[in-house]
Amino acid sequence: MAVDGIRLEPVTANNWRDCAALTVQPAQRDFVAEVTYYLCLCNYGDTWNPLAVTRDGAVVGFAMWGVDDDGSRWIGGVVVDAQHQGQGIGTAMIRQLRERLIAEPGTPNVALSYQPANEAARRLYLSLGFVETGETDGEEVIARWTPATS
Repeated sequence: MAVDGIRLEPVTANNWRDCAALTVQPAQRDFVAEVTYYLCLCNYGDTWNPLAVTRDGAVVGFAMWGVDDDGSRWIGGVVVDAQHQGQGIGTAMIRQLRERLIAEPGTPNVALSYQPANEAARRLYLSLGFVETGETDGEEVIARWTPATS
């Protein structure tokens, strides 16, 4: 499903409250933290960078990205607001972010992780070409996407 109007934008003084107000379905709460926690990781840590996901100017999701020691880019903190799920926003968000990150010089792959029980996330990521590598991060499964070489 193609989704028009999806943009990845910096989190700013003007939109952080909209990001913090995002919620997920009750069944997803075991798999993702509150966006306020992710915003703190971005602000007080040295790894993550926050992005607001907007559709037609309204914040409908959140994601963050970081760079690992090996140069791989990581996607984390993926949230699509409960009221906007099932519309292809998650697919559009991950695809755009994956393409943006792989375009950075020296990036060997784009990685993310998820809890094994999070079947919805697993289906989404595998459908976008991410491959489970056998690596883990704590209890989470790591999957990586590498562009096809021509």
